[in-house]
Amino acid sequence: MNKTQNKDAPTLLVVISGPSGVGKDAVVERMKRLPRPWRFIVTATTRLKRPMERDGVDYLFMTPPQFAALLAQDGFLEHATVYGHSYGVPRVQVEQALASGKDAIVKTDVQGAATIRKQAPGALLIFLVPPHMAELERRLRERKSETAEEVERRIRTAAEEMARQPEFDYVVVNHTGRLEQTVEEIEGIIAKEKERQRVPSPLMGEGEDRGEAHSKRSSSPSDLAR
Repeated sequence: MNKTQNKDAPTLLVVISGPSGVGKDAVVERMKRLPRPWRFIVTATTRLKRPMERDGVDYLFMTPPQFAALLAQDGFLEHATVYGHSYGVPRVQVEQALASGKDAIVKTDVQGAATIRKQAPGALLIFLVPPHMAELERRLRERKSETAEEVERRIRTAAEEMARQPEFDYVVVNHTGRLEQTVEEIEGIIAKEKERQRVPSPLMGEGEDRGEAHSKRSSSPSDLAR
């Protein structure tokens, strides 16, 4: 699909989230191939690099001391410990993307998305879900990148995370074998929000409720709370 986006539309901080195994990595990798004004933020992590992953492209792989040092400098827009490993969204990457007039695309877990909502209420949160839980379990087991115990833990966590869908602005089903359809739907959501929000506005102020904040989805570097 060839969607054009108004050059005068405000920049957005877009968060792609969902339970482990839902296909966030595949979706974002496909989005990178589209000629859109998007800057993909590379998450920092202390976990070990998986086969075929590229440092600085798929993740910024850090040692625990390196991660702690950046955290002490308020260098993360959000950070969390997930399955025993630290993850964080580098603040400077988001600020640079928005300052350059590009939409910042962040891939993160459900916990991280909730933190970003607090830091930047104007962010656009998209929740990926599997067609059904049995399919999610199959994907996790076939990935073979975790121990059997870790897989069971991820399945339990995924069931809990699925209940948090109401916290997100949009829910997109990532059907098996229909990656293009998933990406097309996300692209449409972003284009629609950019057209709907042509005039940048500040973050949520006192007295505004969640619904009012969601109607103000434009983002700028100054919107990122510290």
